[in-house]
Amino acid sequence: MNRRQFLYSSVAGLGLTRSARFSVFADDKPKRVGVIGPGWYGKCDLFRLIQVAPVEVVSLCDVNQQTLDRAADMVAQRQASKQRPRLYKDYREMLKEKDLDIVIVDTPDHWHALPMIAAVQAGADVWVQKPISVDVIEGQAMLAAARKHKRVVQVGTQRRSTPHLVEARDEYIRGGKLGKIGLVEIYCYSGRGGRGRRPPSEPPADLKPPDYLDYEMWVGPAPMRPYRDLMNNNWRAYKEYGNGLIGDMGIHMLDMVRWMLGLGWPKRISSTGGIVMRKSGPSNTSDTQLATFEFDDMPVVWQHRAWGEPPDPKYWWGATLYGESGTLKAGVYGYDFTPLGEGTPVHRDVTYELEQYPEDKTEPRIEHFAAPAIRYQMKDFLAAIASRGKPVADIEEGYISTSCCIMANLAMQLGRTLAWDPVKQSVAGDDEANRFLQRPYRKPWVHPEPGKV
Repeated sequence: MNRRQFLYSSVAGLGLTRSARFSVFADDKPKRVGVIGPGWYGKCDLFRLIQVAPVEVVSLCDVNQQTLDRAADMVAQRQASKQRPRLYKDYREMLKEKDLDIVIVDTPDHWHALPMIAAVQAGADVWVQKPISVDVIEGQAMLAAARKHKRVVQVGTQRRSTPHLVEARDEYIRGGKLGKIGLVEIYCYSGRGGRGRRPPSEPPADLKPPDYLDYEMWVGPAPMRPYRDLMNNNWRAYKEYGNGLIGDMGIHMLDMVRWMLGLGWPKRISSTGGIVMRKSGPSNTSDTQLATFEFDDMPVVWQHRAWGEPPDPKYWWGATLYGESGTLKAGVYGYDFTPLGEGTPVHRDVTYELEQYPEDKTEPRIEHFAAPAIRYQMKDFLAAIASRGKPVADIEEGYISTSCCIMANLAMQLGRTLAWDPVKQSVAGDDEANRFLQRPYRKPWVHPEPGKV
């Protein structure tokens, strides 16, 4: 077995049959699982967990009754017991049962903090989607809660568990083939210029939510926007509910680079940009942004454009690492290493595992490139639960990567560079910036505090 084969087998691990997949868990009692937000990505994450461990999904929670019913039907088909989970509209009622070993939080971004904190307080280990929070103090409270209650919390930044990216890190960064790295560019050229615009026929200003959606609960602690802005499920276009493209796509690439290079907090963060092209419509997040994260030895520079064409169509979302001995391009679909001078370029493609997991072929809306990575991230999560150690995407790593993206938006808003103090966990010498690290919650919801979780 050569090095690459060994790496792939150690990351992938599981065999082809159900019994072989679960053999490592044969002596364990199935973990009881609850999901808060079993919509699109909630099911993507949950079904990958079902594929790698004999769990029992006992509870689902969502404010959308149609989403809840569809998810329950699919879970009953996919899990071994064929049992339909209990259904809840309020996560607090679900967690009152205190009978869950694992809780998956796959809500919109503004609903990550409170359910995750409540879940660890209820004694569960948690998988929470990225970005972990919409403000920095939320993230601090989430980290404090995980540590206080001694729970394992894995963040859905699955680039850390993507086989070809693990190989790229080990072979070209740790293996020294890039040499000293002087600059890293991370980027997303998504061409989503229409996101956040109104449909061709203007909906009425007083458009009401459908009966199956509890819109008041959906908004929760965030500022209220008219339902018509959210009717096409484009909540990421609004800063009230997320952190824009940098908070959605940028955190993945920043977190990947931090993991690959062993980086902690940047010393300074600066950013420019705004709504350059998408001036019509209600969206209020930037369609164009450039952010620089200054680490000790090099800058990591983020750029996004939600319009136009990417410079390299193969890498519309990814990272480019420039070293003294070569260049490494890394993305979700593969990587390319180009040596400087003599040498042979190397290309790798993502491994889809469709033959090992044929159910992936027919699952609605699945991201085939991400499915293997989520499986490996779930296995890492389960191993950390068994050992009570830290998973590869521990909540602290998610807090750092999330906070960096939030502060890039803040630097753009304030028009100045922010210097981060990793000891005080605040912006150095900038009282105005620090006031923005916690945003107001809509009543009756109460913002979590790190010392009161």
